[in-house]
Formats: sequence, structure tokens, C-alpha cells
Amino acid sequence: MRHTTLGHGTVGVTGLSFGAAGIGNLYTPVGPEQAAAAVDAAWDAGIRYFDTAPHYGLGLSERRLGEALRDRPRGAYTLSTKVGRLLAPVSGGGPVGDDLAHGFAVPATHRRVWDFSGDGVRRSIEDSLRRLGTDRIDIVYLHDPDDHAEEAFRQAYPALERLRAEGVVGAIGAGMNQTAMLTRFLRDTDADVVLCAGRFTLLDQSALTELLPEAVARGRSVVVGGVFNSGLLADPRPGATYDYSAAPPELLDRALRMDAVTRRYGVPLRAAALHYPLRHPAVASVLVGTRSAAEVRDAAELAVRTVPDDLWAELRAEGLLTERPLTERPLSEGPLSEDGVLS
Repeated sequence: MRHTTLGHGTVGVTGLSFGAAGIGNLYTPVGPEQAAAAVDAAWDAGIRYFDTAPHYGLGLSERRLGEALRDRPRGAYTLSTKVGRLLAPVSGGGPVGDDLAHGFAVPATHRRVWDFSGDGVRRSIEDSLRRLGTDRIDIVYLHDPDDHAEEAFRQAYPALERLRAEGVVGAIGAGMNQTAMLTRFLRDTDADVVLCAGRFTLLDQSALTELLPEAVARGRSVVVGGVFNSGLLADPRPGATYDYSAAPPELLDRALRMDAVTRRYGVPLRAAALHYPLRHPAVASVLVGTRSAAEVRDAAELAVRTVPDDLWAELRAEGLLTERPLTERPLSEGPLSEDGVLS
């Protein structure tokens, strides 16, 4: 599993990374044994970058991920979480409902409180350290600051800079589903990395306009999430979802045409979707959300598939890719050391 150092810093990530929203009961329950098995499968596959957030299952994802990694050498993996939503206990002591309105099948024992103040950032990290059961967090992202730009840039980001200087965290950045504000983070701050979800995929290459060129120009890194656009690129069929809503007919047709091209080369569309972002030099890792050992193994197998250059050329010739990505760097490049430490 190849690895890359983020930005100008020292924090390393593997080319394929484990997104832990699923083990926080995203949409449907996941048992504790299944969650632990998913993390174990990721480790066995050589994945050494694990991403979570307080938002995922009201802290359940952080607790499960921390427990699953507890016996692993702390220097052997990279851990990221996010700030911006504090978890406040629901008062009253009576029965509580579920959290499905926010997408998670967990009891609604807490409520999310937006907080991008400096004090809120420190409190969020302290809470995450307790839930994760670790003494440090390698990467911290500002989580979805779309509607909190002023507070994020004036208070939350400077707080992260101070924490990085103190050695509490190793790398800092922001994670969003848009490119404009992420580009501003690269231009106006000293962020090491940004996490861009859903905007650099086979169906949406909007990150190529400004975000990725800015990252290259400034020597910063991009982690890409949402490479399947919430389902359409994993299984293109009527009823599939695109960015968490029913896929529009024109996008379904485009995905089906892509699927036909990739099949001619014996490559699953899922594999092409996973490999596509890694062809760009700014992209350090592709973050794949998984909830079982089988899903992890599938992603790992897709990651080592060979995707021929002729496939990309045909997608461009068919007008299905509007931009030409740069030379791909294989996920299998560069072994880990014997103790699993990223060097």
C-alpha cells in the first residue's frame, strides 16, 4: 500500500483509507463484532489511515474505532477526526428517540451543537481524545463549516494552528462537500490538507477547476471522499442514489455508459471510480466508507486492480470525461516497514 506525506509536514497516509462513518451505524445498525472485523480487515489489507468524526453516530464511530485500534502500535497508523459539532447530552432523563434524522441508527442521547470557536475546538478535541482512547490525533479537519465561514477562519482555524504548534495534532485542514471554501483554505491559511467529498469523481470533476491546481501550486494535499457519489458509481441502475438523492436520469445514463466502457476492459466501474482521483498528483488518499470486513476487502481488491490507459482514453473519446487527469500513481507503490510504520 503506497503512502504519501501530507503537504509540507510529516504526517503520512496510505493511498486507500478507512472511512468510519459506517461503523457509527450510518443508516442501519452495525454490531460491535462487525465493526471490529471491518477495522481488522483494513489493517490486514495494509490500510493505515483511519478517519472518523464526533458527528458519526453521536460519538459511536470514534469509540468503536479507538477500541479496534487500541492494541495496534500507535506509530503504525494515522488517525483523523473533525471539529465543529460538539455533542451535548439531552436533558430530561426520559426515553429518547433515534438519530435517523441525521442519518445514524443510534439513540438520540446527545444533540449536536455547532461550535467553531477556539474554545469549542479545544473542547471537541479533548472529547474526541477520550472517546478514541488515545493521547494524540494526527489530523484534525474543520467539519462542514459551510455556514460558519467567518467563525471558522477567524477562530477555529487559528485554534488548530496553535494546537499543531503545541504538538497536540500533527496536521490540520477542512473537510467539505464543496470546492470553493476548500480552495480558500488553501489560499488563505497554512492548512496541510483538505478533505473533498464528492467533487472529484467520474461524474463530478469540479475540483479540477481551482482546488486541485491550487493544492499543487502550494504543495498541499487533498484527500478525496465520496468517490462513488453515494452509490451511483458503485451500482449504476434505476433507483440508485447520487449525492444522497435519487440520481437524475441524465447522470444515470452517463454512469451506465461509463459502466459499459469499463466492462469492455474487464474493469468494474467501482475500480475505475476509486482509481480516478489518484491519477492527480495533489491527491494523497481516497477515503472509502466501509461497514464490514467484506466491504473492506472489496475496496482493497479494487485498489490493486490494473486500470489500462486505453480505458481512460475511451472515456474521454466518448465525452464521458471532460478533463484529462495526470499520470496515475499505483496504490501498491512502496511497502510498509516490518513493524507497519509509515516511513
